[in-house]
Amino acid sequence: MSDEPRSKHDSGHDERRPPTLWQSWMSVLAAFFGVQSSENRERDFTRGKASHFILLGVVATVLLVVLLVGLVKLATSVA
Repeated sequence: MSDEPRSKHDSGHDERRPPTLWQSWMSVLAAFFGVQSSENRERDFTRGKASHFILLGVVATVLLVVLLVGLVKLATSVA
């Protein structure tokens, strides 16, 4: 057994892999609220694809609009 600390590469974590779908989704949601960490922003800009973030951003925007329209319809039907 070695006394050397294990690097991230040794633990199966590859620094060059693109962000997963979950990581990309969380980055888009963090961007909506403006709370993205600098570490995640760096990962997204260096390893992520812009097309993935654009697509997820459009999906998140559509979901937000549908949610708001539904809430307004609900509020006006109750009033």
